[in-house]
Amino acid sequence: MIAYLAEFADTVPLFNVFRYITFRTGAAMITGFIVVFLFGPAIISALRIRQGRGQPIRADGPQTHFKKAGTPTMGGLMILSGVIVSTLIWADLKNVYVWTVLLVTVGFGAIGFYDDYLKVTKQSHLGFSGRARLGLEFVIAALAIGAIVYAGTGSFATSLAFPFIKEFLLDLGWFYIVFAAVVIVGAANAVNLTDGLDGLAIVPIMIAAAAFGLIAYISGNVNFSNYLQIHYVAGTGELSPLCGAVIGAGLGFLWFNAPPAAIFMGDTGSLALGGMTGAIAVATKHEIVLAIIGGLFVIEAMSVIIQVASFKLTGKRVFLMAPIHHHFEKLGWTESQVVVRFWIIAFMLAFIGLSTLKLR
Repeated sequence: MIAYLAEFADTVPLFNVFRYITFRTGAAMITGFIVVFLFGPAIISALRIRQGRGQPIRADGPQTHFKKAGTPTMGGLMILSGVIVSTLIWADLKNVYVWTVLLVTVGFGAIGFYDDYLKVTKQSHLGFSGRARLGLEFVIAALAIGAIVYAGTGSFATSLAFPFIKEFLLDLGWFYIVFAAVVIVGAANAVNLTDGLDGLAIVPIMIAAAAFGLIAYISGNVNFSNYLQIHYVAGTGELSPLCGAVIGAGLGFLWFNAPPAAIFMGDTGSLALGGMTGAIAVATKHEIVLAIIGGLFVIEAMSVIIQVASFKLTGKRVFLMAPIHHHFEKLGWTESQVVVRFWIIAFMLAFIGLSTLKLR
């Protein structure tokens, strides 16, 4: 919205600052934080009143989790409010990528909200039907990818780029829509699986948002992309303010989600933020790099897949409990040790992922 003021820079020179994506990204970060920080307490109070007993705690989980009973969920509403308000203020609303990523974020957030609603009202972990949920996620992802491909140019729009390789592109044709949908849906559900401890998911999401904010800025700048020899995708730079909004809103949420959490993110936030990250990776042609930057989420998701497959095939479990963060809790790590150590892993993986921008 405010980006429009740059059109009047000839009349009001001060408005020229709104041309710069870097300025608007910083402003979006601050705005996102302020929105969540100011309105967070009211949202928490309203959710606590309406939810009563709060999010149900797994009976087979670590004993330390039972003291969290009664904590409200759906905290993703706080994050989404900060992200949406900040993005609408600071991003260029004429940009198709901004609206496409917001479509995925809001759509996946709505699915997560309904899932959280069912869990809270039924006081059960059996929320939305798994097949129905995945079906809706793939429909939303496919619509978003269709818009991204339409906004692209020629075969490049349906091609897959590879890190560490300068020129090579693999044109997947229409199969690219299936591949990219799996990326978005997979990212959403991987983050959802990671969200099991206070602060565990939100910080890696902010780290991923920072990394992809930089990637989006570079990919959307013809000079920087040529210098680093990565593929130029016109218009993706406007995703940087959205990433800044996620960081700011995430910091605001972490203020209330820090142990002991006053509110849980819930599927409302984890599905929305995971889907958003996947959509940005698709838009910037960094789908494979997402698996590195978001490697922590990949590890969490793989631990569940391995656990289920092992139990069905052999009747034995590989981990004491899945996802893997619960495994380390069962080994005797405190919750804070698991969270901080996983944050460190997320930081290191993000640095490795960003190194692919230069190692080509």
